[in-house]
Amino acid sequence: DLKDKFPKIPIEPGEEVLRVEQLTRKGVLHGVSFRVRRGEILGIAGLIGSRRTETARAIFGADTLDSGRIFLHGREVQVRTPADAIRHRIALVPEDRKRHGICACLPVRENVTLSALGQFSRKGFLDIGAEKRRAQELVSSLRVATPDIERWVLYLSGGNQQKVVIAKWLMTDARVIL
Repeated sequence: DLKDKFPKIPIEPGEEVLRVEQLTRKGVLHGVSFRVRRGEILGIAGLIGSRRTETARAIFGADTLDSGRIFLHGREVQVRTPADAIRHRIALVPEDRKRHGICACLPVRENVTLSALGQFSRKGFLDIGAEKRRAQELVSSLRVATPDIERWVLYLSGGNQQKVVIAKWLMTDARVIL
């Protein structure tokens, strides 16, 4: 029985982490609003063309909004670009990982650390040893099936490619993952 294999773990949702109010993009989004509290998972479902992807991309700053407000931990933030989102510790795991989530002809190590290279850069030089150690920690933690972190992501299975995308955002210490 699934209830035995995956028992429900009672979790009391915490404080509000993300709130979006009246996100609007002409012809695409019309007054999208919701809130998510710490410990909650919000699912946005719909058929192809229902604008789920566009909603996530707009919150991440990948698509421009005409109006609306985004709040993190009760404070309004401006997210106009993906760089703004990353600074605010918002991550996007895209629907199409091959086109928007990975660099297929780069090794696992570089894909994992790509969004957080500043952590490994000192005076304009990359500390490859530190980069390798941190990438290996995440690859091991997520059980990415790869012979080593220098393997091109192209050669991994789809599920392992998806784990690399998630590792990339865990590297940034993201607090909201879309």
